[in-house]
Amino acid sequence: MAEEQTVHPLAAMDISEEVQKAFTQMGFRELTPIQQRCIPMMMQGQDIIAIAPTGTGKTLGFGVPMLEYVNLRDTRVQEVVLAPTRELAQQIAEELRSLAQFIPEVRIAVIYGGQPIARQITALKRRPQILVATPGRLLDHMQRGNIVLDEVHTLVLDEADEMLKMGFVKDVCRIIEATRPDRELVMFSATTNQDVMTISWKYQQDPVEIVVEATKENRPQITQYVIESARQDKYEHLLYLLDSDQYKRAMIFCNTKDMTARLCARLQKAGYSADCLHGDIRQSQRDKVMSGFRKGRFELLVATDIAARGIDVDDVEAVFNYDLPEKDEYYIHRIGRTGRAKKQGVSFSFVEFREIVRLDEIMKYIHSKPTMLVFDEYGTLCYKDSGDPFFENV
Repeated sequence: MAEEQTVHPLAAMDISEEVQKAFTQMGFRELTPIQQRCIPMMMQGQDIIAIAPTGTGKTLGFGVPMLEYVNLRDTRVQEVVLAPTRELAQQIAEELRSLAQFIPEVRIAVIYGGQPIARQITALKRRPQILVATPGRLLDHMQRGNIVLDEVHTLVLDEADEMLKMGFVKDVCRIIEATRPDRELVMFSATTNQDVMTISWKYQQDPVEIVVEATKENRPQITQYVIESARQDKYEHLLYLLDSDQYKRAMIFCNTKDMTARLCARLQKAGYSADCLHGDIRQSQRDKVMSGFRKGRFELLVATDIAARGIDVDDVEAVFNYDLPEKDEYYIHRIGRTGRAKKQGVSFSFVEFREIVRLDEIMKYIHSKPTMLVFDEYGTLCYKDSGDPFFENV
């Protein structure tokens, strides 16, 4: 009896074999809810406002249709993706290049602040059809005459809520107004806010709203633990967890640049394979650090919240909140770095007694309840309610 042929999930949408092959090569076997709903809508040229949680496959949701209708014979910029941060822009470009690996005629460029503008001008001279950019640097190139957007077919605003909240409202409006009135405008956002709705009302034509709730199927599978830990004990408690040999690849979040640098230096001195990211690090060095972490050249990335959004590394096993985040939503962005690609993840938050009220605020915000852990008198990590040793149950 002949083996039954498995139908590719993109075949029913009449997606090209080159994109189907790349999709499979990237390790995907099925479409996420956001991809199932977004790809056919974008293929029809529909304006979209998509509200979806992090880690749900949004990049391929807009990347597949962009590659399908790009005109390979046209050397003008046709597809543009705006991202709020350099890190996210780089991540999107990397994923789009993987998706386009069997379409050699496609040229993709990424431009962002902090990188030498001459290098970006060289990339633009290669006449990319697809452009990924941060708003400020894109406007800079437009004003210099290096980029013209009057033939743009699709404009995607990724993490629109964060981008507009960061103060890019005027820049985004100027960029949208530089494109054709009949272009397709697609916005992806984790939440809705007034700025997102204003952009939609002002520039979208009969947009379709796609809302993907965080369900058991698409919510990252993250077990959350909270450890009662006095400030002077946090470092030793962190080492206890790192020395358990349970977590080989992890991110550690601090609230300040100074604490990030000091903790990283302390871990390195103690022999741990670690590096750090914070706002005072030059862009070239930040790129090097992120590339090294993605490629597994070191195990621990110590970072401020600059690294919490837009960094997509599928095999982060654990996230440690060395400091509780200052904003509720930062907690979601931090722990969302683990439990990606349908893998199990774990987060640990070190909380001083005076921070319990703050922790309650965060948990109410995310509608979640963590498991509480404590160190007993013998220095063993235990479940607070039962007193059972933690690692005997992991």
